[in-house]
Amino acid sequence: MAAPDGDGRVNAGSTRARLACGYVLHQRPYRDTSLILELFVRDHGRLTAFARGVRGPRSRFAGLQPFRPLLLSWSGRGESPTLSGAEEDGPPPAPLPAERILSGFYLNELLLRLTVPHDPQPEIYAHYAATLARLRAGDPLEVVLRRFEKRLLDLLGYGNDLRCDAGGRAVEAGGYYHFRPGAGLWPAAAPDAEGAVQGRVLLALAADAPPDDADGQRQARQLLRAALDHCLDGRELRVRAVARAVARMERSC
Repeated sequence: MAAPDGDGRVNAGSTRARLACGYVLHQRPYRDTSLILELFVRDHGRLTAFARGVRGPRSRFAGLQPFRPLLLSWSGRGESPTLSGAEEDGPPPAPLPAERILSGFYLNELLLRLTVPHDPQPEIYAHYAATLARLRAGDPLEVVLRRFEKRLLDLLGYGNDLRCDAGGRAVEAGGYYHFRPGAGLWPAAAPDAEGAVQGRVLLALAADAPPDDADGQRQARQLLRAALDHCLDGRELRVRAVARAVARMERSC
């Protein structure tokens, strides 16, 4: 069996790693005292691991919570190894503000649905960590989420060049366009055409500077949701259903 190097990476075929930088994306109970963990690890990608004997007052894995950078160790056979160690990767960060926890789980679900198991994605890992930091810092939520979505699509190879339309013509800031997933941008027949996106919004997204005005945010959200839904093949994100339920409950109060 191959030994890991100093930063947690292992040779192909190995089922052992030590102190690999990672995050818990999701966890669910397994038997009486264990957990099944969905992890996102910098040098290993997304993987499933078992954490045995952790659901109790004497658990040695008390820090296995989402949004906290961890150093993870595991070993075992097959594609779902057993966690053997977990510790904080640096000083524990401040918790996400309560009103932003749902947004954090939105990031996690996108990673769970769109990344491929055991495919290292260090750039996505860094982008995810930076986005969590922006959520903690109180940066404008719409800007943070749109930046995450756009960059994630680009890094996964699903991105679109928003600086040119499907015919190769440069997008004009004052023009209006329709976005067709998988086919790119097409000039809109009229500015008030349903679903039309203004060129300035497209150029702002292309420059990694999502718009901060209400109408621009609506258009950016509409475009990126269409792109993500195309990648998800019609599967709805659970967190969206939760967000709708929360919104209904708040309106009824």
